[in-house]
Amino acid sequence: MRQMKHMHVLVLPKWYPGRHDPQLGDFIRKQTLAVALQHRVSVVAVIALPGSTERFAEELEEREGAWELRCYYTPSKSAWLGWRKTVNLWRYWTTGMRGLRRVWRERGAPDLVHVQIMVRPALLAFWLRLRHRIPYIISEQSSEYLDGTWASKNALFKAINYFLFRRASAVTAVGPTLAEAITAHGLFKNVEVVPNVVPGLDLPLPAAGPAHRFMVVADLVDRTKNVSGVLRALASCRERGIPAELDILGGGTDEKMLREQAHALGLNGGVRFHGRISNSEVLRHMAGTGSVIINSNVETFSVVTGEALALGRPVIATRCGGPVAFISPENGILIDVRNDDQLVQAMVNMVAEHHHYGPDAVRRSVGQRFSPGAVAERFSAVYEKIHAD
Repeated sequence: MRQMKHMHVLVLPKWYPGRHDPQLGDFIRKQTLAVALQHRVSVVAVIALPGSTERFAEELEEREGAWELRCYYTPSKSAWLGWRKTVNLWRYWTTGMRGLRRVWRERGAPDLVHVQIMVRPALLAFWLRLRHRIPYIISEQSSEYLDGTWASKNALFKAINYFLFRRASAVTAVGPTLAEAITAHGLFKNVEVVPNVVPGLDLPLPAAGPAHRFMVVADLVDRTKNVSGVLRALASCRERGIPAELDILGGGTDEKMLREQAHALGLNGGVRFHGRISNSEVLRHMAGTGSVIINSNVETFSVVTGEALALGRPVIATRCGGPVAFISPENGILIDVRNDDQLVQAMVNMVAEHHHYGPDAVRRSVGQRFSPGAVAERFSAVYEKIHAD
């Protein structure tokens, strides 16, 4: 390993696990802990806590090499959108500034600020650039640059984004598709790709699961994840006499609709809804399945794909962005987005040829590209380039 400069990196995330949701932004935290393998890391996570009686609260945790300060504020409930947004921006700003002052008192000034997902954390980072001349980088993982959401934003929002992106010293994205989209929007040139950490590579490798058993792990928002397409494909497989079964892990706004669809399709014995569960429980369930389906319309990275491959489970995935970087003939099947017929055929083929996907070979296909050490190396190279310029 090359000799590298040990830096104090201040991470400002948009999402981070906290008392309201221990899973929100867990993928950001895994990247952060990877950076902490090689650098001194301080985190200031500013988190809205609806329903709290506290106007402001702090929680400090020091473990796995990172100093994590969670700063909570109570958001406004005003019915007037303009007033609510103004008040919440002010509360976010004042809460964030309190957190930053504590970093300076207890940790000292950072060498670099690492923004994890726009926009509010980048406002704090830009202020630090003006006030203390500390450079900042932006790491993006949001699908809004791919699904048309960002393009539909108003002119003021876009102008703020252009301003903050172009004053960053570097920009990274978790996958090449997302990197290309950020460049295509004119936000930043030369976006570098640094993937998420894939958990599970260090877990015992389970034996191959039942060929007829499939799994979906997703937030149940159907316009993005297209779980309804998986239910239709499952029904088609069962009509062909294939005893396919499906476990659905996750919850969301469309869970009720999907349960009703499963009932209407006559899948009552073939589908199990498990709801929201912890990441450790997801991995436990995944170890017992035959294969995993990612039927998304868009994915910037797809940690689920990486988790499945790390556990030796082959994957059926759409060409929706992130999974394309993982899937090869030795570990799964790629299909087109929103194509039920291709999904049905892929499921039929997976059941028939499941024995060809050996768990050892599937895990090896992931290699160490997505290990914490590999991610730390990639970020260190970005950091060092900034300080060398």
